[in-house]
Amino acid sequence: MNNHDSLYRHILVGLDLTDETPQVLSKAIKIARTYKAQLSIAHVLEPITFAYGGDMPLDISDVQAQQVQRIENELQELIKNIDYPVAQEHVLVGQPASELHYLAEQQEADLIIVGSHGRKGFALLLGSTPNSVLHGATCDVLAVYVAPVTQVG
Repeated sequence: MNNHDSLYRHILVGLDLTDETPQVLSKAIKIARTYKAQLSIAHVLEPITFAYGGDMPLDISDVQAQQVQRIENELQELIKNIDYPVAQEHVLVGQPASELHYLAEQQEADLIIVGSHGRKGFALLLGSTPNSVLHGATCDVLAVYVAPVTQVG
């Protein structure tokens, strides 16, 4: 099967950089390998907000820039430890679902993969990032169930 006939040519993986990230990335790599697809990864930082309380000696933009740099470093470390080429990595600031939708359209991704923690009850009713990604996407979305990583005591 050549790449033009492939079901998926460009896969965008939205990572939350939790302990479960390797499970999501592993599944994404298997799918990318199956379809010989380009693989891009992204993490979306929510903007730093604060309640106004008078003089603020700290420049919030500097803190946000430091967070972006830290996440870029984490993504670089992740990439070093996987056995599939990552075409692009992105660190975005904003609302996760909206940013992933925009990025998927800009990059012409035909599949977005995100992790799902299998929330129930209020978390399910109020929505979650995978649910939000699903409801605004212009391409396929795969929510990978991630089992909680247990600590060995």
